[in-house]
Amino acid sequence: MSTRILVVEDEEKLARFIELELEHEGYEVSKAFDGRTALTMATGEQFDLILLDIMLPELNGLEVLRRLRQDDGNNTPVILVTARDAVMDKVSGLDAGAVDYITKPFAIEELLARIRVALKMHSKMMDLEAGGALKDGAADGGPVESAKDGIFVWNKLVLDEKKHTVKYDGHEVNLTNREFLMLRTLLENKDIVMSRDTLLEKVCGYDYIGETNVVDVYIRFLRSKIDEVFGIKMIQTVRGVGYVIKSE
Repeated sequence: MSTRILVVEDEEKLARFIELELEHEGYEVSKAFDGRTALTMATGEQFDLILLDIMLPELNGLEVLRRLRQDDGNNTPVILVTARDAVMDKVSGLDAGAVDYITKPFAIEELLARIRVALKMHSKMMDLEAGGALKDGAADGGPVESAKDGIFVWNKLVLDEKKHTVKYDGHEVNLTNREFLMLRTLLENKDIVMSRDTLLEKVCGYDYIGETNVVDVYIRFLRSKIDEVFGIKMIQTVRGVGYVIKSE
C-alpha cells in the first residue's frame, strides 16, 4: 500500500509542484488549501505524514497542529513548511507536536530527505509502542543508576521513558516532548559531551541544517524547569562544544 501524504499549502502552484514531486517518488498525495479543510481531512482520513504550512486561511497551521494533537489517537507525523524562520517559531512548532520544520524557499531534495527520515522515525516509534526496544546505550555508574526498563535516575531525578514522566524528589516536572527527548539523550550519554549538532540529530532525527541554537533554547527551558526550581546544576555547558550531565 502506498504511503499517503497530505499537503496543506494555500499557494496552489507550490502545492501542485510538491504533489508532482511526491508522486514521482511513489507517494499518494492529497491536498488542502486552508486550515479547516486540512483539519477535517487529517482527522477523518488516514495519512502517513502531513506537510503543513503555518500561514493558512481559516485556521493557521499551528492551530491545526494543536487540534490534531488533542485527538489522542492521532500521532501522524507533521512537517511544518513555512516562510517563518525565527528560532522561537521553530521551537513553538516542534513543541506543538511537529517532527520537523523546513523553511521556504527550500530545495525539493531536502524536503524529500526529511520526509524519508520522518517516516522512518515514526515507524521506529510505532515499534517501540508495540513493545520493541530501541536503545542507544548508556554509560555505567555515577548518578545515572539505572536504565533498566527505560528508567534513568540521576540524584533525585527519575525519568521514566515508558510512562513519559520526569520527577525530582517526587515532584513531577512537566516537559514538552522535545525537552523530554533532550533530557533523556543527555542522561543516557552521561559523562559524554554532546555537541549541538549531535543533540539535534538524536532529538530531531535528522542532520539539522540551520541554527544549532535551537538546542540552546531547549537547554534553557530544561534548566528553568529543573535546575533553577530545585537548586541544582545538572546540565553543564562545555564552552564551544555542547552540553553534558556529569557524574558527581
